Amino acid sequence: MINLFNIENYTIDTGKFNHILHDNLVNEFEQKIADFVGAKYACGVSSATNAIFLALLNKNTEIEIPSMIPPVVANAIITSGNKVKFTDNVEWVGDSYVLHNFEDYKIIDSAQKLEKDQFKKEANDEDLMMFSFYPTKPVGSIDGGMIVSNDKEKIDWFREATLNGMSFAKNNWERKINFPGYKMYLNSVQAFVANENFKKYENKLKTLKEIRDIYNFWFKLNNTSNHLYRIEVEDNIKAMAKLKKKGLVTGIHYSCLHNHEVYGSNIKCPESEELAKHTLSIPFHEAMTVADVNDVIRIISKL
Repeated sequence: MINLFNIENYTIDTGKFNHILHDNLVNEFEQKIADFVGAKYACGVSSATNAIFLALLNKNTEIEIPSMIPPVVANAIITSGNKVKFTDNVEWVGDSYVLHNFEDYKIIDSAQKLEKDQFKKEANDEDLMMFSFYPTKPVGSIDGGMIVSNDKEKIDWFREATLNGMSFAKNNWERKINFPGYKMYLNSVQAFVANENFKKYENKLKTLKEIRDIYNFWFKLNNTSNHLYRIEVEDNIKAMAKLKKKGLVTGIHYSCLHNHEVYGSNIKCPESEELAKHTLSIPFHEAMTVADVNDVIRIISKL
């Protein structure tokens, strides 16, 4: 069976952490990601979903997002005290996109993309950019996320908000409670796994590019994502079942949210509705062998 994603296997000795929740590794990993994307400051979060929740907390505004998106994004917008409006944007998948643009800064959701100097290229100093370490993402972990910015005041607030509203100190009794916050920090185990995968990231990107170039040639596409490789088929539900029988695990990224009753939306997104029937993500990860890639091409070409 050729899997859709590759999940690395690690044995973790938690006894090596000086504090299971706030080991120095967390701070070191935050700085690694900040340096990699070209930002000055970073704050680890328990998930990218919680990063969105905190960034939009009580903004009391309407946030426009693509209908073809994971429901966690819409949920975070609503539960943080805002309204969601769906758009017919189908181009963002596998890339970053502007989640919201306030008057003085914007929030960039980059859960599916992590590139060198990305913050420098896509953001201004006062902006917020968010990354995900969900197991299947470019740099995976046991979930987790990161918020980066060149605005120290904003990152300092996130650091306190994720730590129960307390100022950071190595000893609990030295922390000052500044406001009622949330238990949403990136813990040591999450940071360890993400850090180990980040060490391999450069080689992973190289392998993904080689596979993507081969796929693009055979499928006559121009995909650029390092997270997903999507093709279009006549019926993705039927195709998934057929391909699984032939040893390929595939997925759908994504179904539409605007037609779900729970979100109370009456808008039309015809392009999203149409693509949701045809889009299919095929195996695309760094553990694939040349034989795996050839098998994927051969089986899908017959389909």
